[in-house]
Amino acid sequence: MSDFYTGGCQCGAVRYRVAGPLRHASICNCRMCQKALGNVFGAWAEFDAPVQWTRGRPSLFRSSLKVQRGFCNQCGTPLTYQWGDNTPAITIGSFDRPNRIVPTGELARDNRHPVVGHADELTAEPLGTTDEERDILAILRSFQHPDQDTETWPPGGER
Repeated sequence: MSDFYTGGCQCGAVRYRVAGPLRHASICNCRMCQKALGNVFGAWAEFDAPVQWTRGRPSLFRSSLKVQRGFCNQCGTPLTYQWGDNTPAITIGSFDRPNRIVPTGELARDNRHPVVGHADELTAEPLGTTDEERDILAILRSFQHPDQDTETWPPGGER
């Protein structure tokens, strides 16, 4: 039986499933990926199998002559990168179990942000260690979709 991967956007409006195996996973430091994801690099997973959209579909933005990027038009989560007619690459962070996918390649190293490669040197700051943080966490009501498929989201249709 083939392995499969599931994921989606933060709000749950777009969900997907991809049959494995994983072909390639990499990070990209190019400026276009940095801007499109609002981060210091993009982390991408590529499969030979097509993406099956199980709830909704991403909206598309043509970021260059050859590339389209998919995102949720409800919450803004970046989801795909597609060069021409190729199968789209999927953002690793949007998978339900992103730790299953470990990048083995790096693109545009010459444009690497200084923090990349030095994350272990950063000061670790656990969340919820002060009274103020605990008070804030106690009243938060997250609308983030859980890391699994659901029949509907959010529960009770609230938002």
